[in-house]
Amino acid sequence: MSSDHTQLDGQPGPGGHPHSAEPSAASAEAPFLALLARGASADAYEQPVLIARAEGRSAEWIAALEAARTVALCVRSELEGRRRREAELSALFETAHDLAGLRDLDAVLRAIVQRARSLLGTDVAYLSLHDPARGDTYMRVTEGSVAARFQQLRLGMGEGLGGLVAQTARPYVTDDYFKDDRFRHTLAIDSGVRDEGLVAILGVPLTLGHRVIGVLFAADRRARVFEREQIALLGSFAALAAAAIDTANLLTETRSALTELERANEIIRDRSGVIERASDVHDRLAELVLRGGGVHDVAAAVSEILDGTVEFTELAPAEPLETSRIEGHAVRHRDDWIAAVAAGGELLGALVLRGHPGLDPVDQRTLERAAMVTSLLLLARRSAAEAEQRVRGELLDDLLDARDRDPRLLRERAARLGADLDATHVVLAARLDGPAADADQQAAARRRLWSAASHLATTRHGLAAARDGGTVLLLPLTDKDTATELARRTAGHLGTAVHEAVTVGASAPVRDLAVHPDAVAAAYEEGRRCLDALRLLGRSGDGAAAEDFGFLGLLLAGDRDIAGFVERTIGRVVAYDERRGTDLLRTLDAYFASGMSPARTKDDLHVHVNTVAQRLERVGRLLGEDWQSPARALEIQLALRLHRLSASIRN
Repeated sequence: MSSDHTQLDGQPGPGGHPHSAEPSAASAEAPFLALLARGASADAYEQPVLIARAEGRSAEWIAALEAARTVALCVRSELEGRRRREAELSALFETAHDLAGLRDLDAVLRAIVQRARSLLGTDVAYLSLHDPARGDTYMRVTEGSVAARFQQLRLGMGEGLGGLVAQTARPYVTDDYFKDDRFRHTLAIDSGVRDEGLVAILGVPLTLGHRVIGVLFAADRRARVFEREQIALLGSFAALAAAAIDTANLLTETRSALTELERANEIIRDRSGVIERASDVHDRLAELVLRGGGVHDVAAAVSEILDGTVEFTELAPAEPLETSRIEGHAVRHRDDWIAAVAAGGELLGALVLRGHPGLDPVDQRTLERAAMVTSLLLLARRSAAEAEQRVRGELLDDLLDARDRDPRLLRERAARLGADLDATHVVLAARLDGPAADADQQAAARRRLWSAASHLATTRHGLAAARDGGTVLLLPLTDKDTATELARRTAGHLGTAVHEAVTVGASAPVRDLAVHPDAVAAAYEEGRRCLDALRLLGRSGDGAAAEDFGFLGLLLAGDRDIAGFVERTIGRVVAYDERRGTDLLRTLDAYFASGMSPARTKDDLHVHVNTVAQRLERVGRLLGEDWQSPARALEIQLALRLHRLSASIRN
């Protein structure tokens, strides 16, 4: 066979005999270069040698092929290593890039676990973090896991492979988890690993400085030996995971600090607003007080400031009012706020903010400050009122004692106090009827009565003074009023003011007090007798005048007003007889003289019994249906007798 048929790669010619020439290195390396070029598997590098032996090539040729194969495998291994390192570096770079743009910590940790699993070629990868509160680690991210119990595992320090890594801060690897006794097995951890079917496990620590914050794992469901490079790679991912967690913590702390800073700025702004509002409130209230404003002016100003309705009242709900007085703060009551107006432990009333349940601390403080200003105004008013009350009391004392008989001077003094001595007045004697525990309490109760009476006298343009353990009032009487009505109304008003029963006796109306000041003393004695009569009759806490006691009023009245008694008792019958020329008065005399017998009455009058009945019926219409009751009958008989006596005297 000619040399033209010799193969270029040193293979036998068509005749199957080996070429006589020595093989060259290039000829032996050619098939392996082709394998390298197409990235064939390691098993494919055995084929050229096997073919050469099968063709019966020379030992030198086969040795050359084996040498070329060895070199080719080394090159292939180096190329594989470089490709692997390139992929690892690329994955680390991408992870670092994710970390640099960290927005979601969980997303970054998931990416780290996914890439670790992909590069190490494991069935499962997962990451656990340390729980400072419980002192163990818990599963944070898993990739490739299928068992729920495994995904919820918690590993105590020293428990399981992960607990050992967390405790020692060193990587640990096991080829067969259940046969490895270097770490402490627990039922819970082993059950979770068994559910997941894991055999080979590699764990590396996540550290920040000298502190372990978690563990990164790669695991297979079959026995496997993890190489040093793989351990180092997983350690690099763990370092990135630790950096991501640290960055996230720093971001959280930064956000928290920014939030706190914003909150602080808001507080500063709010405080600034509070100071400005407080200053405005102070200025407005101070201006109001300086220009002589009153309690209701304060309420109106605070209503405007709080954008609500604020009222001053003396009758607020007792429980929240007392709570506000004790605590010194406004108290919410349903939809209202109540701020006690008090001074020296004495409750003067309350400021009530209506229908405003939502009240911030600044507005609450404004309401409390307004209550304080109100108490100062009330105290100032009280001081002025007490001075005026003393003056009123001095004038009434002078009238009672008849020390000053100059009508002009009396009128001038009264006019300065808003009183008119030329008007019709009633003198009222008032006294407390509640029991007193001791002398101090009794004195305090009398002071309250005098204060309430003085206030009433001021508002009614009258006078008041303390006298004989009680209070005496001189009040004007209107045309539409009676002494009795005025006495009862005064008893009710004073009793409500002092929270005790107050009994009031009233005189008959008196006039021209400037000209006849001694009439005041007589009227006062009449009022006192009525007061004593009320108490003897068990009518404590009531009010009455002499006219309310029938014929007893003649005994109580200072001027013994007989004509008035007759007029009040039988005046309508007298007037009827005078107008009609009838004989009703004589019929009444006969009727009572005969023992209230119509039959004997008709005999005395010499008229028919029907006439008597008609006359008595007319009397009933004039005097009222109860005119024959024992009490009324007694008064009517007395009035008839007094009428006869006065008529005989005139005649």
